[in-house]
Order: sequence, then C-alpha cells, then structure tokens
Amino acid sequence: HSPDPTTGEMAVNLRMNNRGAQVWAEMTTKAANDGNREVAICLDNEVVSAPRVNGPIPGGNTQITGNFSVQEAADFASILEVGKLPAKVDIIQNTTVGPSLGQKNIDSSIRALGIGFGMVLLFMILYYAGAGFVSIIALILNLFFIFGALASFGTVLTLPGIAGIVLTIGMAVDANVIIYERIREELRAGKSMLASINDGFKHSYSAIIDANVTTILVAMVLAYFGLGPIKGFAVVLIIGVLSSLFTAVLVGRMVIDWWTKGDRNIAFWSGLSKGMLANLNIDWLGKRRIAYVVSGVLIIAGLASIFTKGFDLGVDFKGGYSYNVEFAQGSNIDPESLRTGLESYLENPPLVKAVDTENTFNIVTDYLINDPEDDAADRVMAKVHEGLSGVTGINVDFDEFVKTDSESDMHVTSSYKVLPTIADDIKKSSFYAGIFALLLIFLYIFIRFNRWQYSLGAVAALFHDSLIVLGLFSIFWGVLPFSLEIDQAFIAALLTVIGYSINDTVVVFDRIREYLGIHTSKSTDEVLNLAINSTFSRTLITSFTTLIMILPLFIFGGGSIKGFTFAIIIGILVGTYSSIFVATPIVRDLSEDLKPKGVESKKSFSKAAKTAK
Repeated sequence: HSPDPTTGEMAVNLRMNNRGAQVWAEMTTKAANDGNREVAICLDNEVVSAPRVNGPIPGGNTQITGNFSVQEAADFASILEVGKLPAKVDIIQNTTVGPSLGQKNIDSSIRALGIGFGMVLLFMILYYAGAGFVSIIALILNLFFIFGALASFGTVLTLPGIAGIVLTIGMAVDANVIIYERIREELRAGKSMLASINDGFKHSYSAIIDANVTTILVAMVLAYFGLGPIKGFAVVLIIGVLSSLFTAVLVGRMVIDWWTKGDRNIAFWSGLSKGMLANLNIDWLGKRRIAYVVSGVLIIAGLASIFTKGFDLGVDFKGGYSYNVEFAQGSNIDPESLRTGLESYLENPPLVKAVDTENTFNIVTDYLINDPEDDAADRVMAKVHEGLSGVTGINVDFDEFVKTDSESDMHVTSSYKVLPTIADDIKKSSFYAGIFALLLIFLYIFIRFNRWQYSLGAVAALFHDSLIVLGLFSIFWGVLPFSLEIDQAFIAALLTVIGYSINDTVVVFDRIREYLGIHTSKSTDEVLNLAINSTFSRTLITSFTTLIMILPLFIFGGGSIKGFTFAIIIGILVGTYSSIFVATPIVRDLSEDLKPKGVESKKSFSKAAKTAK
C-alpha cells in the first residue's frame, strides 16, 4: 500500500500470477461491461471490500483506491495477504509405539482371538449339533469378509480394531442363535422339520434387523465423532455387523436348505441341550421392584464415588504428555518413589502407575503442555530423562533413552501427546456421541414400535447400564491391578455396551409385540413374562458366547486394552440384566395396556392361528 502519485489517495496494489491474472481479467471485463459494477472481496464468507471496476484489468496488476487512512490501507492489505500466508503446522496429538511393544500387543490379541473363536465354535457344536456346523461356516465366511473389506479399504488395524473383530464374532453368533432358538420353539410345538426351518427364519428377521440396525446406528455415531483408532473400531464394527447379517441369514439359510433338500434332517439340539432353558415359567415382572432396589443401590454407590473420588482421566481428556518407560529386569522400582522424585523436575507431581508389562511404568505430566515452542516436547522428554536418572540412579544416554527399541536399562517404549485443545475436542465429541446415540435409538424404537413407552424403557435401560459402568470404573480405580483410565477407548467401549444392551432389549420388545397380537386372552403381565421367558435362552446364549470371545482378550490382551475389555465385560453382564429387569418393567409401569388397538376384532384369527400351531 502507498499513496497514489497522481491523486495523493492511499492505494492498495495487487499483483497476480499468470493464472490469477487470467481469471481476474475475465471477472473485471464482465464487471466493466455490466455498468462498471462492484466486485466483492470476501474473507471467511464475509465481504471485506467491494471496489467499483473502472475498466477491464488484463495484466494482473491492480490498484484499489478510496478514502483510506494509512492504517485502513495497511489493514486492508493485511486482509488481502491472508490467502498467501504460509500456515504453521502444530502437532496437537502425537503417538509413538515401539516395535517390540506393538508386536507383543498384536501377538497377545491374535492369540486371544484364536482362543475365543475356538471356544465359540466348540460351544455351538455342543449346543446346536448339526446346525452348529452351519454357524461355523457362517462365522468363518464372516471373518473372510471382514478382513477382505478391511484390506480393500486400506484400513489400519489397531488394538481397538482387533477388539472390534473379537466383539463382532461374539455378536455375529447372535443372529444364528435367534434363528436356531426360534426353530427349536417351532419343533417343540410339533411342526415338521421343513416347516420349523421356514417359520423359524421368517419369524426371526424382524428381531435380527431391529437388533443389528440399533448396533449400526451406535457404530455410525462412533465413526462420525470418534478420532483415530476409535474411528477404526467403529468401521470394523459396522463391517462386521453387515457381514454377519449376510452370512447368518443368507448363507446360513442356503446351506440348511441345501442339506435338507434331499430328505436329510439336521439337528438343532444335542442330547445335552434338547430341553435346556425350554418352557420357562418365571414371573420376571413380579421381581421388578427388587431389581429396582438393586439397580438403585448400584447407581447411587457409583454416583457417590464419581462425585467424591472421580475418575482416572487419561491424557485424552485433560491433555499432557504420557510415557511408558521400561526398566531392566530385576530393577526394584516403586511407583510412589518415582512420583515424589519426579515432582521437583516437572513442577507438578506426575501420575505414575505400573502397567501389566513387566518393569514398565506409565508417567503422565502436564509439564510445558501450554508451551508453544516447537521444541517443547523434546524439552519435556529431556526433563523426564533427567528426573528418572536422578531418582533411580540409572544412567542411560539420552539418545538410547528415547529409542523405543533400545535394549538399555531404561528407555521409553511408547509416548503420547495431547494438547489441551484436542483434549477439549475429545470431551465434546464424546459427549455428542453419547447424546446422539441415545437420541437415534429413541427415535428408531419409537418408529418401529409406535409407542413412546418402548423408547423410554430402552433409553432408561441404556442410562442405567452407562451409569453402572461409569460408577464401577470410579469405584475400582486404584483397587484393581490394571488401568481404568477414562480415554477414547473407554468411550468406544461404553458406546459398544449401549449397542449391545439395546440389541438384547430390542429382541425382547420384538417378541412382546408379537405375543400381544397372539395371546389376546392373557393379561399384559402374563404376555410380558411369556415374552421374556421365550427369549431368555437367546439372551443367555448370546451373552455367554460374547463373553467367551472377550474374556481371552481381557486375560491375554495387552495392558492398553484391559480397561477397554473390562468395560465391555461389565456392560455385557449389566446389559443382559437390564433388558430383563429394567427395560421391560419400565415399559410395563408406564403403560396401562400395551395391547394393540382393535385387537378384539382379531380374536378369532388369533385363536385360529394358535390352533394351527
């Protein structure tokens, strides 16, 4: 910017490259031919200036004049230069994992995957006999489809991603279980094998679709709001659910139809399981008040711990630097002595805790976390090295200390940095993910079941499950010998629990809806108890198969995934409980009569249907 030598007015000068000059010439020619109209100059979709075009400007050199003061001309020139300023890149989140630690986690997770998969296959054969072999074919195909899809998408398989595969296998069994249990019911009712297979599949579709759609909704929310590895977990979960639907419903039906086409029978029970969990007659609703008290005690105890003791918030939620430091075999290192000793080096006392890898400690500090300098992370690492050398007396060269694959007596195996800005973003995204997941589930249940009581009962059960999981994480923090950090992985586990719990609940609701139209002469309480009793075997078997998939991951998995799997184990147990003792009883207490309108006119049809069965 400079004064115009002719008029003395302040002027702002623009110079463009060849491409810019060509576009600018076209724009100014059109403006000049259109009555010398103005051309708007915008920044962030706001007009900052609209100079009149006096004539076409073909050369790319432009002068904007006006009644500018010197300061106004300088400000305007600065605005125009914003587009060409080089943007500075700041690393707001950084993770480093050593190859040995990464390989250990991969090996342990794959071992857990193999053990869990083998246990599920063995159970399906022992419980469902010949049909169990069909489910094995479906599960193996499911694995091929999952890994094929991940490979084609170029997805990076992280620890949460492996956990997603493990969980998907457990949940994939659910579709088979729903179908097989319904076929077993039809066989017990005296139908032929072919009729039982046909009706079993037909009457299972509604429950399978509803249960899996709700899980996909939760996974989609997680994929949208999740960051990094958690987004990968959600993608794996979505692919796994879609694949399991295809393999269980389509492939499973094709294999069974092929086998039974030549007058060959297929067994859906073994001698051990034939009468197991059949013809239950338990008054579940009569016990709902006891369940309300049990749930109330657990929730109150959890909330008391949350408000007094709080959580072990991970770096994801508060920002800071996290280091896993491994010491040589036989080193007698105490976490408390590290914490107190490092305080004088890092200004504030860091969080120090042992991880399940032998002689490895996690150190979390907020030292220099708000320092904008590029070398802040290096200075923090140097301070940690200096402090550990002083506290432990182990002298290791700094270059060896920072090498994740070093064989020295003391070195960093992994590090993690999250600035407070990204920590705030993670908090917000986690909050939004939970709210949107619950809202989507509420709306879907309302649309599918046409009653707000079902939606409220389902969401109340999900709040119940979430509060208990959160409360137990607070209560057991510092008590259990593994990390119970609240981090992104925990949020993924919590949302997975929500998806799993609603899966259970929807299957019960679907049977309630069916029975309300059939058993018109029974009271509402009788129908609800009948629906819970008839789906109890499916609920128990699905929970069991998912648990035997997750337990090996919890036992053999790395320390970074123990808290994640612990949350899912609690969620499976609590979700199974809430689908029976929370969701359905709340629907009952909120409704005077759940029977559909106009049911009186359908009584003769219902009786005929019942007689036909």
